[in-house]
Amino acid sequence: MRKPDESAGAPLLERLPIAVDRPGLATIATLALVAAALVARFAADPLFPTGFPYVTFFPVVILASALFGARQGLLSGVLGGLLSWYFFIGAPDRFELGSGIATALGFYALVVGTDVLIIHWMQRANAKLAAERERSRALADTRELLFRELQHRVSNNLQVVAALLSLQKRQVGDAAARAALDEASRRMAVIGRISRQLYDPSGRARDVRSLLEPLCADVVDASGRKDVEVRVTCAADEELAPDAAIPMALIVAESVANAIEHGFAGRDGGRIEVELSRGADGGVVVEVRDDGHGVPDGFAIDQQASLGLRIAAMLAEQLRGSFALIGGAGTTARLVLPATS
Repeated sequence: MRKPDESAGAPLLERLPIAVDRPGLATIATLALVAAALVARFAADPLFPTGFPYVTFFPVVILASALFGARQGLLSGVLGGLLSWYFFIGAPDRFELGSGIATALGFYALVVGTDVLIIHWMQRANAKLAAERERSRALADTRELLFRELQHRVSNNLQVVAALLSLQKRQVGDAAARAALDEASRRMAVIGRISRQLYDPSGRARDVRSLLEPLCADVVDASGRKDVEVRVTCAADEELAPDAAIPMALIVAESVANAIEHGFAGRDGGRIEVELSRGADGGVVVEVRDDGHGVPDGFAIDQQASLGLRIAAMLAEQLRGSFALIGGAGTTARLVLPATS
């Protein structure tokens, strides 16, 4: 049995029996209960017909067993039987023994033993249940700790790779190669940041706003543009499963980076709006709108040299969705995901 101080936050039944580490106090309390039962039996004696010698002692057996354990339950049962035998069975103030009295005492012993045994089994079952619950809680805490450590290490490793690519860029003279390494470094850093904040140990879906807002801010900071404003709009309860949220976040990051690099090239300031909504079929529609230069007529992603746009289109296809750039007053990058995402 667990000590009471070890189960202070447990349900009441799981804290029983109490005072198991203080047997003297438990015995005194049991004796007080037996004495109260004897007084009550004497007080109620005029109200009862002949018989009922144990009527006030049975509740004490149950109460003592539940509160203080099987030993105190048996003690109260023995004392209650002796007191009933002495005062209320046969001639008063003496221990008489006959076949009828022996039968009555035998049935009393059987009932008392059954009560104590059932309560003892229940308390043992409660103790085992509480121990299993504590073990499960400890395993869950360990799993969460290991998961967070794993995520932390994975994110750090991605950040290290991004830093190594950035260092390698300094030793490359070709401008195209430097740009490729710079893009690879940026993407690795973005993936690392997404990985750090996205996954939950329970595998639950994550709130999209809490993912996109810091992500877009990171992309703007990485670009070095202080004159670009990004606003994220989505319903407060919009959620996506991690398997869909990671590609979606990468596509949004590529779209924001593309808007900064091409939409705002050669001009001061700009505004980017990221909006997530539900389509008519229950799917997800993500739009990244900027007020930049826009796209030329006849623009097609599959004919562009931009690796980022091709990656965005490929990720959308993996999610059984679509990605497109739409011209007009600025540019709108539209990602449409089916309802299964």
